[in-house]
Amino acid sequence: MKQAKALSEQATFTERKPVIGVFAAGDPRIDQDARTRCQNIVKMVADTLAEYVSTADVVFSPILVDSEPQADIVAQQFQDASVSILVCAPDTWAFPQLSVISLLAHFPKRTPINFTCGNSGPKPGVVFANAANGALSQSGVLSHLNIGSWPDTGMNPQMSEATAEVLVDWAYAAATYQSLKGRRVVVFGHDSMGMETALAHIIPTRNTFGLEITRLDMKLLADMLAKKAYDQKELKALRAWCDEYVGEIELRNDQDSEYLNTSLAMYLIVRDLMKDLNAVGGGFMSQLEWGSDFRGIPLPVADAMESLFNSTFDHNGTKEVRPFATEADVQALLTMLFMSSLTGGEPPLFMDFRKVWEPWEIKKLAESLNIPMDGKSVWETKGFFDGNNSGSASFDWAAKPGSSVKEIMARVTFPLQDPGYFPGGGNSVTFLTPAGIEGIAGRMGFNALSGLFSLVWDEATSIELPDKLAEAVCNATNREWPHTFLTPKYATMYEFKQYAPANHIHMVWSLKPARLQFWMDFTNVLSVTPWAARPSLVEGVDRSIPLLYLQNGGESATKLALAGR
Repeated sequence: MKQAKALSEQATFTERKPVIGVFAAGDPRIDQDARTRCQNIVKMVADTLAEYVSTADVVFSPILVDSEPQADIVAQQFQDASVSILVCAPDTWAFPQLSVISLLAHFPKRTPINFTCGNSGPKPGVVFANAANGALSQSGVLSHLNIGSWPDTGMNPQMSEATAEVLVDWAYAAATYQSLKGRRVVVFGHDSMGMETALAHIIPTRNTFGLEITRLDMKLLADMLAKKAYDQKELKALRAWCDEYVGEIELRNDQDSEYLNTSLAMYLIVRDLMKDLNAVGGGFMSQLEWGSDFRGIPLPVADAMESLFNSTFDHNGTKEVRPFATEADVQALLTMLFMSSLTGGEPPLFMDFRKVWEPWEIKKLAESLNIPMDGKSVWETKGFFDGNNSGSASFDWAAKPGSSVKEIMARVTFPLQDPGYFPGGGNSVTFLTPAGIEGIAGRMGFNALSGLFSLVWDEATSIELPDKLAEAVCNATNREWPHTFLTPKYATMYEFKQYAPANHIHMVWSLKPARLQFWMDFTNVLSVTPWAARPSLVEGVDRSIPLLYLQNGGESATKLALAGR
């Protein structure tokens, strides 16, 4: 009697990268040299991805998909290798239905697929790429076309840098889309201070991103602090690290010192809980119940804990960023999680959309302080906004990318928190971000009318102000919190302050528009860039618009149709 195979009881979870499978369609009529060239191109494309994409593994098949039998074989090879992302690199004409479409039938409908080819004439792979892309589009299937450049002749052509850049951006977006399915974040507390724009939309998040939200009560954390459910030797090591590296820690007495230790212990407890749950990010409600409600026992703030999670290092050395949201702002958490993943793990910045300084207003302040102006600086001509919040500020943002831990932490201070707002005590984290850090600033949101998530975004750059002016700007809000002065690339400050989807905004450095756009294609997130100065397509910066969108009334109309709206 045949019996089922039992799997091991000793199995453990291992975090795995998604796998990209590279292949090429072929034509049984081409000669052996042409077939060998096709196989070499498949390997060249696969090697390029393996070299430049850190968030995915790469496999390729040397079998050319001439027709249905080869489609079945390659699909089975890829399934055995856990492939969830497909790249077709054709160099010759082939028949779409007999090759790619037959192979795709073995995979889920929304499997990312990319056609990357040279603009070749002899045996036109570009003709096939257009035919296959068009065939998928008319079926309502999203695919991305990357008609790049490599030599028309020769057995071992190499793709151009521009072709590789588009492919790599697409691959990072596809890897982010696939890698976070089935994962989870952990959020302590209930709704974020009553902020409707920060709610944990459990079912839409699960259906859109395949991501789970585990909710834990803050009582668990309070109890574990009271029980000292952490390694007390490690707490001493973490505190000693802070004493050595933090530029200045404000402490008035032994009680203040103990409050700081409590905040650091929170990091150790939550870190271990997240590890136990295989969580990729988290959030903490705090206000009001944790540290501000006198009906209970106010406890110290979580600022140091949140900053440590969002940083690329801690007392144990280099570590992975685990995006973490102040005030249990789940839309902030999702924004930071996805944007960080798209860069391979760069540190996110959590900010209040605190105060927008239009040119007229900042110049008026500068005049009152007798600060000379020449009319050429960015803060004079375009203005900026002051992003600051009491928590979640990655330490990395205190210095420029590539700085050492010592350089970064020398610019960080831990002042005491405002006892009026945070009677439970504890220390904030503060610094002033240097100029010249570039990336994307934005914010996700959810809307009940469409049932879709959206992302308001723009490219942005950090700027510096004259010292006296910077001090005045910081004092206009909360000096004891981190400050990052940002100027968007296309949005005017009027537009930026009117079209903010919530009171928080976030930024990750080195994130490119094309990667973000590809990811929004995969997840069906609406892209919101209502800036009058931004073209619909910035060539060489944006991803090219998918044919599926062009044939269905535009990007937003297509995404609404895909969502059944």
